[in-house]
Order: sequence, then structure tokens, then C-alpha cells
Amino acid sequence: MTEGPFDGAEVLPVAPLVSGGLSWPEAPRWHDGSLYLSDMYAGRVVRIGDDGSIETIVDATSRKTIDGAELVTIGTGWLPDGRLLINSMNEKVVLVWDGDALDVYADLREVAQSPINDMVVDEHGRAYITQMGFDLWAGELPEDSPIIVIEPDGSARVLESAGTFGGANGIGITADGKTVVTAENFGVKITAFDLDEAGEAVNRRLIAPSPAISPGVGPDGIAVDEAGGVWYGLPGSEHVVHVTADGVMDYVVRLPWEDGIAVACALGGEDRRTLFITAGQEVMDREKSVEESEGTVWTVQVPVGAGAARP
Repeated sequence: MTEGPFDGAEVLPVAPLVSGGLSWPEAPRWHDGSLYLSDMYAGRVVRIGDDGSIETIVDATSRKTIDGAELVTIGTGWLPDGRLLINSMNEKVVLVWDGDALDVYADLREVAQSPINDMVVDEHGRAYITQMGFDLWAGELPEDSPIIVIEPDGSARVLESAGTFGGANGIGITADGKTVVTAENFGVKITAFDLDEAGEAVNRRLIAPSPAISPGVGPDGIAVDEAGGVWYGLPGSEHVVHVTADGVMDYVVRLPWEDGIAVACALGGEDRRTLFITAGQEVMDREKSVEESEGTVWTVQVPVGAGAARP
């Protein structure tokens, strides 16, 4: 058992999978039997082999961005027809890859107040997009912002019924498809809301506050399990934490990596009981992150699998 901010949580052992070669690895996803993630500053989506090999699936660096915005690929998700969606953070657009071409799927510039962030796609092809609320890299102060919804027909709207969030970051959907869970990075908590039959948010609630390892910095990428529990990375530290659906912190993972920052996680593997954790060294300096390419991936065996939870 641990002490301090993780007092009472059981520590689970972690093993390395990828020892380097990634810039800032974000939005890990288990899809069709493989682990995918966004190599954020390298502008690509990659597939990670069982042996830790890195295969580029989509290289977006050759596209001409809107208004010359800096290309940063981040949240991803698959549509029911198999096409891959990719958030282009600074452009505020969602790209779509059909296996041959990379095009704009949805332009969010009129509805997004800030750089867009993570994504989850439901069984109907509806995409939920988080945004930071402000430009961290420009030195702006945190500002609350809403979640954006892209309907299956490609139209985008603000999910006003859910309210605003303190830097909504990682986002997932429970196994029954009825509840959206998000990590409020600057709100320093895990929040959930239910979806009614019209797709509107109801019953917004707090699942759990997050340990504030660094002042004002809370959870990042998340993975929802089939019992409604949530794994989340703590970017101010090397820790990944699990809370139950009732908000009880019961497990913690600590990466044995000096100066490493736990970024995000995903449940995958044959029974979706392998927790994949992405970690990086440098998020504020893009050039350094790309040049040194010290991003890593780790694995942990966990008691409860993802089941049908998304992503």
C-alpha cells in the first residue's frame, strides 16, 4: 500500500514495452487487436507491435494546414465504417483517414474556443471532442470550455447541456454506452454525465477529485473499464491512478523512469485487461520532444478489463 496522496491504493507492477522513438505519445487506443497512438509532435498516428515496434499508419506532416497552423495530431477514434478520425489540435479541425487519403472531416473553428484535444466515438459514429479552453503554449490563463459533438452526418455543435469544464482532456464512454466520462485537467477531477435518448447531457456529477501532484494540474488521458472505473495519467508526475465508479482510489502505478511524465492510458490486449500507459519527457518544447524522441509505452496487468467501454 502507498502513503501520501495515494494512501491506501495497491501498487501494481509495470513493464516497459517501447523504450523510446516517440515524441509525445498521446491518445492510446486498442483497435482491431492492436495498440495505436498519436505521436503528437511528429504529426503521425502509429501502431505498436507486441515487440514494441513502431509502424507509421498515418503521416499527416505533408498536408497544408489551414491558415498555416502548426500541425499537432492528438485525439483519435474510429467510425463504424472503419475510417479513422484524427484531431488536428491547432487547426481546430478533425481529419479523416480512409486508408488512402487524409481529408477534413469536420471544421470546428466556429464552435471551438481553443485548441481541440481528445476524442471518443460512440457506437453510432457520434464523436465527442474535448478542448483545452485556452492556449497553454501561448501562456494564456486557464479558462473553462464545453465539449463539442460531431454528429454522424459531420455537423458539429457545442454540447451545451453538459456545461463547461476545467480543461476537459481524456474522454471515454462506459460499457453500456450511457455515460460519458472526462478528466478535467485544470479542474483536477474526474467528471461524468449521462446521455438521454436525444443525446443530451443529464445528471452531471463528480466521480472523484484527483491528487494534485503539481498545483492546479490534474488528470490527462483516461481509460474506462467495464465496471465504470477510470484509469488516468497524472501529467505532473510518473503516476497512473485508478478510481472505482464510486470514486474510491484503489490502484496506482508508478513508472520507474526518471523525469518521466505519465500521459495517457488504454485498456487492450486479448481480454482488454492490459493497461497500456504512454509517457513522455518534454511537452512544452516541440523541437526538443521530436529531436530526442524519448516517449515510451508501458504495460500493466489489471483486475478489470474494458469490456465494451470506449475508446
